[in-house]
Amino acid sequence: MLTMDRYNNMLPYDTLTALARDEAENYQNAQPCRHGVYDGIFDEKILDAILEEIESVENNWTSFETEYEKKFQFNRDQDLPPITRAFFHNLNSEPFLRFLSELTGIKGLIPDPYMKGGGIHKIPRGGKLGVHVDFNLHRELDAYRRINVIIYLNKNWKEEYGGHFQLWREAKSGCEKKVLPIFNRMAIFSTTNTSFHGHPEPLNCPEDRSRRSLALYYYTSKDPGEQSLKKHSTVFLDEDGRRDELGKRTFADKVKNKIGKVF
Repeated sequence: MLTMDRYNNMLPYDTLTALARDEAENYQNAQPCRHGVYDGIFDEKILDAILEEIESVENNWTSFETEYEKKFQFNRDQDLPPITRAFFHNLNSEPFLRFLSELTGIKGLIPDPYMKGGGIHKIPRGGKLGVHVDFNLHRELDAYRRINVIIYLNKNWKEEYGGHFQLWREAKSGCEKKVLPIFNRMAIFSTTNTSFHGHPEPLNCPEDRSRRSLALYYYTSKDPGEQSLKKHSTVFLDEDGRRDELGKRTFADKVKNKIGKVF
């Protein structure tokens, strides 16, 4: 049962404070974009409870399927199970924002209560997420996207299953870092006009497994950082390493991509 005491202790304040202090320089100097990967930060009992709740969710998943992605998303706040919802709210709270600001050097961070593009992500066998940069402006918040936080929930995840989180240079051959999406691993990176990332190879996990993660995004209202000032949707790299902005494509193109040979 979720009690108020448990709710107020979901964030390991001392651990986060020390992490920001010790890792800020490494994070801000990391390549190919500013990022960090951190293991064992959260209480495993809380993540276990979230994982159990996710397993019980049957409805409210949104499906995405194009030539670039095949995944499911659950991001309707009021329909989230109670422990999962409380955890998201903690990650959108002042203490976590202060941690992110200290780690990344970005001031004035704003959480996204709408969870646009975020929430719970689930990718089945054969699924993937093409290399891309994210949309840069949040319409409801009127703010620039600055930080992505991803928390992985995959126990006993083997290297051969794939699904590595990848950071890329813009060129098609530009993968510079691969991170296995194991349980209680948190990846954080600063989003810019060139912060290409994804996991482009189809998952090779067993049929009864899926790659699960929690995704949260953070914004600033006045400082765009290294984002484009012109609004754009998600921009993928095609097979030739060229930018492909799905938001600019016609409805017919999108339908063709959805029903054609995808994976």
